[in-house]
Amino acid sequence: MSKFKVLVTDYEYETLEYEEKVLAEIGAELLKAQCKTEEDVIEAAQGVDGLLVQYAPIGRKVFEALSQLKVVARYGVGVDVVDLKAATEHGVCVVNVPDYCDDEVSDHAFALLMACARKITLLNNDVKNSNWNFNISKPIYRFRGKKLGIVGFGKIPRKLAEKAKPFGFEIIVYDPFVDKGVEEEYGVKLVDLDELMKESDYISVHVPLNKYTKHLIGARELGLMKESSFIINTARGAVIDEKALIEVLKNKKIAGAALDVTEQEPIANDSPLLNMNNVIITPHVGWYSEEALVELKTKAAQGVADVLIGKKPERLVNKEVWDK
Repeated sequence: MSKFKVLVTDYEYETLEYEEKVLAEIGAELLKAQCKTEEDVIEAAQGVDGLLVQYAPIGRKVFEALSQLKVVARYGVGVDVVDLKAATEHGVCVVNVPDYCDDEVSDHAFALLMACARKITLLNNDVKNSNWNFNISKPIYRFRGKKLGIVGFGKIPRKLAEKAKPFGFEIIVYDPFVDKGVEEEYGVKLVDLDELMKESDYISVHVPLNKYTKHLIGARELGLMKESSFIINTARGAVIDEKALIEVLKNKKIAGAALDVTEQEPIANDSPLLNMNNVIITPHVGWYSEEALVELKTKAAQGVADVLIGKKPERLVNKEVWDK
């Protein structure tokens, strides 16, 4: 009989072999489900010791219903699908994987920036529609001397800054939680959010989603942008007020947007964003490479395994719970 039971609440992966390998080492049985709601999770997770979660909501009701639960691991950096306060109150560890896709997301953000700047998607689609006319891309500007504004300056955006500098971008940063030392270390300038929105030619968003950052960039902030500027989001969709974004794009108040994340995922089929030729949308793929996928799955499972054998996990989000 297995010492522990661990449920994968939901997943899009072709295989769970990496999780099975890690958990087998501690004698844990891996169960699988495709839960959409908290009720689904509660039904599928009776008697389990740990959860591995991709998108399923893990709210207070889940913690109240699963008295045996000891750990919840989120496949990814963000833990917005988990009620951290409720988890801590119930003595449940929450772990994530904050260090598996720094290169991938920063690469994707820069790729989207370059696609916007060089109008790649617009031109590609036009050529495939039997046209051959560069004029539809006007205006295009050179990178050198343009300002890249970065919202949030953790590990991923710092890599983005390093990749963008050789192209000649001047980089300005909004992040109230970093000290002035980063300016000299990364060759950037710290500014407030309003200045960043006003001055940037390209804006790349890199903050986690929480109650303070939801709609951090709303109608007022978008209204400060230049008509020639672009906004790129590889963080979380709800950091930008999508309705306000649609309005400024529709009214050509900004040049365009590139989104790897949207407020609703998958994006609704009737979203106006899908019909705008100055918008690029990718399906929340910025994190992905084959190497990152293996790292994500292995580290998420290891976080669960560590808690179950009484070892403090390296990537514990609600650190105060460990003393309980």
